[in-house]
Amino acid sequence: MYGSRVRPGTLVKAGVGVIVSDGLGRVLLERRSDNGRWGLPGGAVEPGETWAEAAVRETLEETGLTVRIGFLVGVYSDPGQGRIVTYPDNGDVRHLVDAVLSADIVSGELRLSPESLELGFFAQSGLPLDLVPPARRAVEDFFRGRRGVID
Repeated sequence: MYGSRVRPGTLVKAGVGVIVSDGLGRVLLERRSDNGRWGLPGGAVEPGETWAEAAVRETLEETGLTVRIGFLVGVYSDPGQGRIVTYPDNGDVRHLVDAVLSADIVSGELRLSPESLELGFFAQSGLPLDLVPPARRAVEDFFRGRRGVID
């Protein structure tokens, strides 16, 4: 659940979001199986892994696409923008600090993973209404041409 209140002892978790562009002005979004809402491909940065390595790994795992990282859209940590998450499977509450990176498709075929209910490319004018707030902010920054946002 996005937007939960911060509790004492809440841990900070490093993550990555990936804005995969199709070269036609659209970005790839996934409707996630954990909450049924649309978001960016991405996930946790594992120990010993860079944000770029995590972005490539998570995109491949969740979409079947191999990507090349472009640029840093931004680093997002603002709790008021939905960065406090309660995981539905175990109730853990985490304050997410996500680097959102742009990426271009190198190879692969789009396929669903167990984490995804649906995958699709969306233009700026047709973003899903139930896009999670953290992803919406990053996607809007991307479409505005912003880079290196710190929030």
